[in-house]
Amino acid sequence: MLGLARFVMKGKVQAVIATMLLGVLPLINLLNPALVGLLVLRKGFGQTFGIAIWAVLPLVGWTLTGDIAPLMIMAGICGLASTLRATNSWEYTLAAAIGVGLAIETYFRIQPAILDTLFQQVQSFVQNNAEVLQGENIRNLVISGLASSYMSLSIGLTMLSRWMQAGLYNPGGFKKEFHQLRIGHRLTLFLVSCMILASFGILVPETWYGYFRLPLVFSGIGLVHAICAKRNIPVTALVVFYILLPVTFGLVALLAVIDSWYDFRGRVKQV
Repeated sequence: MLGLARFVMKGKVQAVIATMLLGVLPLINLLNPALVGLLVLRKGFGQTFGIAIWAVLPLVGWTLTGDIAPLMIMAGICGLASTLRATNSWEYTLAAAIGVGLAIETYFRIQPAILDTLFQQVQSFVQNNAEVLQGENIRNLVISGLASSYMSLSIGLTMLSRWMQAGLYNPGGFKKEFHQLRIGHRLTLFLVSCMILASFGILVPETWYGYFRLPLVFSGIGLVHAICAKRNIPVTALVVFYILLPVTFGLVALLAVIDSWYDFRGRVKQV
């Protein structure tokens, strides 16, 4: 990846070639937004805009075939990378990611036909197993699930962009940033309040719950990495952690909530 990043940073021609070639390949096309994110982090969106236009072209082609994910993630990464460059704060960047999730959900609601086929497939799958998941419930579930997934990918690929930037210009810098990733108690209080309101559908739609939880999940992941590094815990523990992550989202978010006041990093001794 660092070799690819070096090639992209050599000049505009190399950046256009790399992003366009990656953009036409299935699955690998998600590296296209990550490389644009690297350019935004290093040079700013203004200087990257021309390259981004070329990078978007193959993603528009995928959109015409029905795969809108790369284009949406591109927009999300540009926003998050710009926020990170301006603030140099992962806390603010994760807060901005909530806007990415909400924007994607809004788009899906404005253009519902895009997901009609997926709705039909999901409804066919669950109709014999869960009668409550029908009609509008399925639609809301699919929309919020996809938006949360795209939001997660936007954050994850922005982190990949930051890792590449650190690898080229500040070795070890991303590791230090990630280990220090911690959401302050004020933002945590806001996120938890919104999650509670969303749980009951009061003022905040229920489908927004996941958007407010994800920043806490990423903060919790950073905390786990930091503690493992401080205590010299084998990497196997992290492998097990990521395997269990899909079923422990709530616990990881709770860990981040507690950490915002307790500060585990400052209390765990270095080994």
